[in-house]
Amino acid sequence: MSKIRVVHYINNFFAGVGGEEKANIPPEKRSGVVGPGMAIQKAFDEEAEIVSTVICGDTYFGEHMEDATKELLKMIKDENPDLFIAGPAFNAGRYGVACGAICKTVEEELNIPVITGMYKENPGVDMFKLDLNIISTGNSAATLRKSVPGFAKLALKLAKKEEIGSPEEEGYIQRGIRKNYFHELRGSERAVDMLVKKMNKNQFETEYPMPNFDRVVPANPIKDMSKAKIALVTSGGIVPTDNPDKIESSSATKFGTYDLSGMDFMSKDKFTTIHGGYDRSFVLENPNLVVPLDVIRELEKEGVVGDVSNYFMATTGTGTSVGNAKRFGEEIGKKLIDDKVDCVILTST
Repeated sequence: MSKIRVVHYINNFFAGVGGEEKANIPPEKRSGVVGPGMAIQKAFDEEAEIVSTVICGDTYFGEHMEDATKELLKMIKDENPDLFIAGPAFNAGRYGVACGAICKTVEEELNIPVITGMYKENPGVDMFKLDLNIISTGNSAATLRKSVPGFAKLALKLAKKEEIGSPEEEGYIQRGIRKNYFHELRGSERAVDMLVKKMNKNQFETEYPMPNFDRVVPANPIKDMSKAKIALVTSGGIVPTDNPDKIESSSATKFGTYDLSGMDFMSKDKFTTIHGGYDRSFVLENPNLVVPLDVIRELEKEGVVGDVSNYFMATTGTGTSVGNAKRFGEEIGKKLIDDKVDCVILTST
């Protein structure tokens, strides 16, 4: 029996090309196994063979998604694969989005099974979990060894068209698919059984887990804005023209703090936007459209607000994971509190 032919997609980092400085490399194809494919190939044993690896830089894919997808699809189709795998991407947001996008395209255009892997908070999960089987991984490549067995097992089951079990059994992220089955006990009996266990403080598992809503209590309103200290924060990607902190254009892993001392407006000669999720043409000409320093300075001079912080803080919001966004908020909030800021104007795009 011939082996299952597999094509594997990875990014610049896992291909060993380089880090962020090489994230703009265009699509390329290499024969055989590259990088993490070695661990996956080993897990496949003799049942499948990674015949080719396709590679693309995360930044390049994000900025040329349509063209990159077409080029990658042609490379993949030329190999006549039985199965396509991507990643795992762990918690790398841009990588996750790329893995999801190319998997969905391959599945639709080539009509072959596909699989990828991501951490639950990767933005690619919310974008593609209804379309794809996404193996749940840890949040970093350090968990590769633990992720590979489940990844390879489910990939082979998909390729052999075997019945796929529940997310709990197979390790993939819930897709929202419901299947009817006959239980030996009626719903009323199961409900009473769970209630009794709960009352006795015994462990039980609900059949309908409720979502966990993150609630934030609003701060008290400011009584006198003329005495308030105001700070500007943005997820619109406004940074000094040289982007000194190398903040990513999407799926940001960092934020920056930049000086506004002595400035009455955001000059296009000193500031730019590196955001990859909107038409930047107007903002490149006038960064004040996203960081409204010009207006807030006028209000400061008129006495409408008391004082404006001598810095602003910025990151990019597009594709940024919940985990990173929460961390940004905690760190930014701590600095603002330490600097006795009373009010924040948080702008998006």
